[in-house]
Amino acid sequence: MRSRFLNILAVGIALVVVSVIIGTITPRPIWRNRVTGPADATRQILLLSNPIHTDIAIPVDDAVRAQFGFLPAAGLPIGLPQVRYVIFGWGGRAFYTETPTWSELKAVPTFKGLTLDNSVMHVEIAGDIDRHDPSVTVVNITNTGMIALADAIRDSFADGPKLLAGLSYGKYDAFFEAKGYFNALFGCNTWTAAMLRRAGLSTGWWEPLPLLLRTSLQLHNDPASFAR
Repeated sequence: MRSRFLNILAVGIALVVVSVIIGTITPRPIWRNRVTGPADATRQILLLSNPIHTDIAIPVDDAVRAQFGFLPAAGLPIGLPQVRYVIFGWGGRAFYTETPTWSELKAVPTFKGLTLDNSVMHVEIAGDIDRHDPSVTVVNITNTGMIALADAIRDSFADGPKLLAGLSYGKYDAFFEAKGYFNALFGCNTWTAAMLRRAGLSTGWWEPLPLLLRTSLQLHNDPASFAR
């Protein structure tokens, strides 16, 4: 019985490993609106990552302030001159809102994150971000790509948008209800990949972890897309 269980476990692990490899090295078609290449890229966004999660940082300009004009009412003064970026991340409500640090890891939010949970959008405003930090990937996109990316991110919010009052990590971030459901296999990093495809980049078919997403971006795009 034990031998059979170990064999099944080994097969399961092997299938996951093969799926991850295929999902990373097999390019997924870019969003149909891509019209220009890296040589025409005039805008830069930042991909921020830790071992399990990715965010997208968009430079603030008048168009971004207008499109996300609901943020000041949520306590995020995006119009302040010292605000350089607005950072967006999508994730599972229980795990995302209740686990600001690893020391605060709890059983129920973790279980929901591994199974199925409602989703949230986490928004943070920031000043200058060190582009040479290992957790930061600079991504070059076109003006058309920036518009498509901002539209896709805005469309990820639930209608309203609906602020989750009282939920934040600090003074300059907030959580909102989001569209879709979260689980560990198709979670925050697959959302990030989808947003980057809308911006005109190619990714693999499935990247559940930040390292896999960054690897697929390097594999399937011109190196000029990541020039600092």
